[in-house]
Amino acid sequence: MNFALKLRGPLVSALLLLAPAGFGQVAPEAAVETSVISRQPGYFLGWPTLARTADKLMLVYSGGREDHVDPFGRVEWLVSMDEGRTWSEPRTLVDTPIDDRDTSLLVLRNGTIVVGYYASLAYQIHLNAPDRRMARVFGAELPAHLERWRRAETATTVSERERLRGPWMIRSRDGGLTWDAPTKVPCFTPHGPLQLADGTLFYAGADGKKAGVWLSRDEGTTWTWQSDIPVRAGEMHAIQAADGTILVQVRDKVTTTNAAGVAVTTNTGTRQTESADGGRTWTPQHDIGVQGYPSHLLRRRDDSLVMTYGYRTKPYGVRARVSRDHGRTWGAERVLTADGATDDLGYPTTVELADGALLTVWYEVPAGSRFAVLRQARWR
Repeated sequence: MNFALKLRGPLVSALLLLAPAGFGQVAPEAAVETSVISRQPGYFLGWPTLARTADKLMLVYSGGREDHVDPFGRVEWLVSMDEGRTWSEPRTLVDTPIDDRDTSLLVLRNGTIVVGYYASLAYQIHLNAPDRRMARVFGAELPAHLERWRRAETATTVSERERLRGPWMIRSRDGGLTWDAPTKVPCFTPHGPLQLADGTLFYAGADGKKAGVWLSRDEGTTWTWQSDIPVRAGEMHAIQAADGTILVQVRDKVTTTNAAGVAVTTNTGTRQTESADGGRTWTPQHDIGVQGYPSHLLRRRDDSLVMTYGYRTKPYGVRARVSRDHGRTWGAERVLTADGATDDLGYPTTVELADGALLTVWYEVPAGSRFAVLRQARWR
């Protein structure tokens, strides 16, 4: 279903001025045009990744969900033939008996499309303790949802669920018409791997215990370990700058300075590490002044770098920064949106359009709903 409720920057700014006291004073850039691109009533949509070929944009995300964590998540796919003005109806690429979530998408230079996802059993935490999250989310409907979740759980054996669990990839060599069988990968992070200048797939991710680099020279079918990365084994993303430097950004605690000039490490944000030798060695991780998380990195045609990230303190929304020195420094924060109803939003992903504009997509739970939609911003 394509939904085209559009809010332009000046209108959003006006709405913010009318918002209740304490909502926040930050207004988005005037040149930002936003729209809800996929509204599926009764479903929670999350964790998208964008990519493009010469003739179309593609978007994957986790759909078919009742909640942020549940047993029903599946990998869905949208296509746009007009630079994101309109999008196709969703197509299901993966639907295992457990929660298929945290999707990634990469178009290799030879045209192969690689989609990643994580098949998760995290919903069992809530199924085994429904009085915690499930009771709050489903209210009086809790018994019916508990029954559905239990039926989903008993459709497979313990050994079958464990075999499905973990990070996987599928590949298409015909533009997304058909897909190979899934193959297991050794690590995972939202938005997946990148392709280096020499064609190698470079995956900066976590294997559940440590953060590191894995390399593949066969389109992600097999992987070899390369190095540890000195960051938390959490959500990260990597990019190779034009000068060859590889940057990895990770969701972590960041240090800020209070009014008394004292450094305080309390805010969750984004930190960065760099490698000048293809990912074999890394600089110590360091703050880059970004309180949002997690980030997505894009290298534009002019070799500038763009990072976009969710902002989960009021005013909730999505923000961006640009680097013109290969990631050594980042420019002023740009506010793409500041009208989020809650902090349940983010995981933005960005592509450069044919005319040089940028298109960013993220998930967001709108006011008055518990089901997340996919929202996009077109900006320069």
